[in-house]
Amino acid sequence: MLVKNCKLVVENNQEIIRDILIEDGVITKIDENIQAEGHEIVDAQSNYVLPGVIDVHTHMRDPGLTHKEDFTSGSRACARGGVTTFIDMPNTIPVTVTEKALMDKKAMMVGRSYVDYGFHFGGSKKDNSEEIKKVLDKVASTKIFLNMSTGDMLIEDEKVVENIFRESKIISVHAEEGMVEKAIEFCKKYDKELYLCHLSKASEIELLKQAKAEGVKVFGEVTPHHLFLNVEDVNATERSKMLLRMKPELKERSDNEALWKALADGTLDSIGTDHAPHLIEEKLAKLTYGVPSVENSLEMMLNGVKENRITFERLIEVMCKNPAKIFKIKNKGDIAVGYDGDLVIVDINDNSPIKDDKVITKANWTPFENCNRGGRVLTTILRGEIVYNKGNFNGIHGREVKYYE
Repeated sequence: MLVKNCKLVVENNQEIIRDILIEDGVITKIDENIQAEGHEIVDAQSNYVLPGVIDVHTHMRDPGLTHKEDFTSGSRACARGGVTTFIDMPNTIPVTVTEKALMDKKAMMVGRSYVDYGFHFGGSKKDNSEEIKKVLDKVASTKIFLNMSTGDMLIEDEKVVENIFRESKIISVHAEEGMVEKAIEFCKKYDKELYLCHLSKASEIELLKQAKAEGVKVFGEVTPHHLFLNVEDVNATERSKMLLRMKPELKERSDNEALWKALADGTLDSIGTDHAPHLIEEKLAKLTYGVPSVENSLEMMLNGVKENRITFERLIEVMCKNPAKIFKIKNKGDIAVGYDGDLVIVDINDNSPIKDDKVITKANWTPFENCNRGGRVLTTILRGEIVYNKGNFNGIHGREVKYYE
């Protein structure tokens, strides 16, 4: 494939127009006026072209909860949103806390995803540290829940937490408020890399900032809903009081501002959606935590660029480059020779409202309904194959990612 007339954002937020040549799924040349006979030609028409987004925090509900989402429907939502790689969380049915459960899950997902994918392993309150040792090279991280979860994944025994930290290569953690500080203490004690999922409060940002100043190997993630929404949105209507509920819960407007500042100044490292779909009927029937987000994340985050909250260069860092670096995902996250040909073409001038009736997810709703998008994803390219183009999907090309040491 030859993608022509791409507007690229490079160092110091400079913009250039280049062509991108992809051969055997890999970028082989980036230059002006590339000529290549026999290649499929895609004209980006001077629209922005970004590296494929990497969402390292998704719950695709497969296996066990596939009426809410499954690998195929969730990956379609990814393709629609410009996400070319996602990493799936372990709290499915059964939970992914043994090597066998992981290998069974991997086997059942082959040939079912529109985009590339990987898996997190789960820590268990029953202490599965011996299982963790068996899968270190097969997963992105070990995920532990210190505040809440389903099944046997909420861990309250410190000895179990310590064993899991000791045996893992990188730990992703659901930790809120005081448990953030506790997770950082474990990180220091065992000198392991720590990924703090979905931080939502200004006080948590201060803990992250302090830990980084001390040289602790810790990374912070924020979700689009914690950046754009708050308790005022939750309390707006009886409907929103049911729909806009997740863990961590939405906070105050002042927390929004603290998160944006931390994202801009480098304290926060990445955007993860915590895509956690439930059918709208389930959400409205009883209090159920979790929201779908993966297909609207990039289009919402482009508002941050338009509002001068972050630069375009920074957006690419937190949605593409940093997730690949943190979890050591091979050949992903950048537009560079030798990297996979994962690209997203975006029309920055389309600021139309996001609507429930247009979403792909099985959940059939979005927390961002009636928010104006900061741009529209036109085309998503995975390793030189068009998987989404202007409302149309084109084949299942996804495969499992690989990791480097």
